Amino acid sequence: MPDDAGVYRLRPDLALVQTVDFFTPVVDDPYTFGKVAAANALSDIYAMGATPLTALNLVAFPICTLGVPVLQEILRGGCDKVAEAGAVILGGHSIEDDEPKYGLAVTGVVHPDRIVTNQGARPGDWLVLTKPLGTGVLATALKAGLLDTETERLLGETMAALNAGASRAMLRVGVSACTDITGFGLLGHLRELAFNSKVDLEVDATAVTYLPQARKLAGQGIIPAGAYTNREYLAPYVEVLGTVNTAEQDLLYDPQTSGGLLLAVAENRKEELLTALRQEGIGRPGVIGRVLGSGTGQIVIRGV
Repeated sequence: MPDDAGVYRLRPDLALVQTVDFFTPVVDDPYTFGKVAAANALSDIYAMGATPLTALNLVAFPICTLGVPVLQEILRGGCDKVAEAGAVILGGHSIEDDEPKYGLAVTGVVHPDRIVTNQGARPGDWLVLTKPLGTGVLATALKAGLLDTETERLLGETMAALNAGASRAMLRVGVSACTDITGFGLLGHLRELAFNSKVDLEVDATAVTYLPQARKLAGQGIIPAGAYTNREYLAPYVEVLGTVNTAEQDLLYDPQTSGGLLLAVAENRKEELLTALRQEGIGRPGVIGRVLGSGTGQIVIRGV
């Protein structure tokens, strides 16, 4: 079944975990873009419960148009974020391209018995999300010049935040399953977790948290194209019960960049996990739903 990263066992007590990710700029500042892209690539390693060791830069860049200083800032941002993760950049590869793109190929390690997958959610588990939603909507608003300076700063800070602390917390407490929230949006990744685990899920729409201005902007129709693509694909698997306004439904489909971890945890470990997340500096972990029981990957969204 698909998971967040590939795993290759070297010996009974050691496995490699590998992933790759890159994309076009989601913020204006090149240094912040470098940090965000690196954090996003590292997230797959953390979602598997692994520790990142090395990374390789992946660069596509119009050097004649944007110049060397801009590229240097992107790479500096990526290097600083990888160093924050305790890993090292060994090199990389670059090509000339009309549109800038940056990311990493990351290698980590994990004990084979400690791997966390997106396939183990069990009936009765609670669903915990470690970052607020809305990065896709805010990034779209930024491109249109609609974000104030403080919201732009918070957007970059949220996307650049590593999921390292959340990963440590889940390993310390023990969870049933985990995935990170990226381009398929919350509902897309919930669907993947539910289908792979052979369960059905329920989401409490009133418990989901959002970045400042996200609901307002979504209500004004500032929605990235990816949200509509996600909705079209996921519609057969999603049922809305009660009242959930259009803006909040759109945000549940909103493609995230470097989103948080989505954790399935047993009832008797839920409070311990929330405490561990707060101890790791995760200030707003949210209990956003639960596993209903065995099923085929259906999702119920409950409103008011």
